[in-house]
Amino acid sequence: METEKLKQLAAERAVEEVASGMIVGLGTGSTIYYALLKLGEQVRDGFNIIGVPTSKQTEEIAAQQGIPLSTLREHPVIDLTIDGADEVNPTLDLIKGAGGALVREKIIAHASKRLVIIVDEGKLVEQLGSNFPVPVEVVPFGWGSTQLALNQICRRSTLRPDFVSDNGNYILDCTFDGIPDPAATESIINNLPGVVENGLFINRTDQVIIGADSGIQILKREK
Repeated sequence: METEKLKQLAAERAVEEVASGMIVGLGTGSTIYYALLKLGEQVRDGFNIIGVPTSKQTEEIAAQQGIPLSTLREHPVIDLTIDGADEVNPTLDLIKGAGGALVREKIIAHASKRLVIIVDEGKLVEQLGSNFPVPVEVVPFGWGSTQLALNQICRRSTLRPDFVSDNGNYILDCTFDGIPDPAATESIINNLPGVVENGLFINRTDQVIIGADSGIQILKREK
């Protein structure tokens, strides 16, 4: 089955987790697009939700779909967030940030009672950092110095070309030969001066919904 169809299947299954009356965190990325389309369809049929977007891109799409929107300031506690991921390991830790919204995504994930991640089966890995770099958002001032420090941690880092985040910052994509201790790596990166946040999401995911050729698969974090 085509990857886009697998994304759509996972996204539409995730929307089934949303109940009327919820405050819903709206992630960013190509898979989330299908969830926004489905949520918009339900809202037009009378479904009552309020969305809190993680990026300007998501805000625009959600508004086009007629989804009522608010902010984290108005709704500091979110019932459920639906978001995507670039990699998912067996303990449901993630690499996120291909869309450049990792800072806002992590803030909203932290404010959420539940975080549901939707992916196609190609995003599953045994070890994070196997296929995808870790995005690191950095302040523009002295970013080259920050990059030198990051290069002591990862194999190499690359400035994302022609990109400025919604927060006005740059992103360095950091390539690893696998990350055996994601929690420690997340902490080490975030302790570097100039780093705003990185795309390792550790111990945050409650459920992963996977679009696979064999059908929908659901993984839940062990309590």
